[in-house]
Amino acid sequence: MGDERVEAMEIDAQQRQEVAAAVPDGFNADYLRIYYGKLFPYGDFFKWLAYGNDAKHPGCDQSYIGRRELSFTLENDIYLRFQSFDTAAELETSIKEKCPFKIDIGPVYSVDPAKRHAYAQSGNNVFVPVERELIFDIDISDYDDVRYCCSGADTCLDCWPLMTIVIKILDTSLRGDFGFNHILWVYSGRRGVHCWVCDSRARKLSNEQRSAIADYFRVYKGGENSLKKVSLTGPVLHPFLARSYTDVLKCFFEDKLLHSQQLFASEERCQKILELIPDENVASELHDKCQGNRRSSISKEDVNAARWEQLKTTLQSGKHKTQGLRRCVEEIVFSYTYPRLDMEVSKHMNHLLKAPFCIHPKTGRVCVPIDPNNCEDFDPTAVPTLSQLLGELNAAGMQIDSENDWERTSLEKYIRFFRTSFLQPMLKACKEELETAYSAKLQQSKNTLSW
Repeated sequence: MGDERVEAMEIDAQQRQEVAAAVPDGFNADYLRIYYGKLFPYGDFFKWLAYGNDAKHPGCDQSYIGRRELSFTLENDIYLRFQSFDTAAELETSIKEKCPFKIDIGPVYSVDPAKRHAYAQSGNNVFVPVERELIFDIDISDYDDVRYCCSGADTCLDCWPLMTIVIKILDTSLRGDFGFNHILWVYSGRRGVHCWVCDSRARKLSNEQRSAIADYFRVYKGGENSLKKVSLTGPVLHPFLARSYTDVLKCFFEDKLLHSQQLFASEERCQKILELIPDENVASELHDKCQGNRRSSISKEDVNAARWEQLKTTLQSGKHKTQGLRRCVEEIVFSYTYPRLDMEVSKHMNHLLKAPFCIHPKTGRVCVPIDPNNCEDFDPTAVPTLSQLLGELNAAGMQIDSENDWERTSLEKYIRFFRTSFLQPMLKACKEELETAYSAKLQQSKNTLSW
């Protein structure tokens, strides 16, 4: 009997694998409909955007979630802006019905965005954004001048670590320098990462305050045509930059990037780095040394490290003490490794940003959360795709013991992470803030009455 059962189980597993393999790769409305029907985490998504205001507490702002803009992009690039929903069920019904190829999240407005025209006719300019997460958007295509493995929207495991560095630098500073706690990092599904800072303090920042924070992080400046895009001025580096350099950037540049991108492997690539040196005599001296050791016996593996050491020794030797050269080594490292933010996204409250758990139409990958504490383990090529998830659903079809369909797919670990590491601690903080504010309000009205 035992052998028969084992055999049956083996056949069952084999059948499931065959079924799983039967979902062709790709992205289409039919696949998406199944994803929205069975896998999208509506409850968690809605709870996040309600920030505790969907509870029965008398201090809740019942209108809050209904004033949030969601934008849908339908098939054939049809845009539906200013969608709003009062309940999770309403949101779920609309997404299942409209099957958006992309969902973007906008700000919370002063009034329900779906009714904005009615307010506009009243003559008062009451339709304005009043709250929005502090957001950051980083695309790897903005690093095309310093990566040689890929370009445009393409990424691989050689250049993706540039995004890991973004998460490490920004996450540490947002928590340590600004005191934010509720930060969600999300893979964009194709070529970058998004950051959502969700503390109530962050959500209430004005555009001016957002600009100030974005500028705090801004090091990489200059347009297409300026060769030198990083200038570290002043007698000492700002503590945040000094910490980023010693704790993260220097090691990453020397231990990983130099070799993975072969930064000194050709005449052209050497020249690109030498152009960042403001003193022409020094640059020319280094150029000659590069030419010299090209003819020497340095092996292919060591040429990048050898040339970098040579450059450092030359620039940091006693004879080059001018202010411009003192910082040059750091400037080169920053030019190649420091986060390049899309500044406009962070500065203005009314920007839209793609929602987590969407599917990217070009890659079919889910926009999953990334754990900042283990971001170096994140592999964008291993993120579940739409067809893979449908295959897993098919394969798990016989097991009916699961409460949620997503528990039977590789999406499970991402939804669990979102729920336990981000959502639950954040909602706990929201509840405490709500109760504190409500108690203060009651106390105030008591004081007023006692007069």
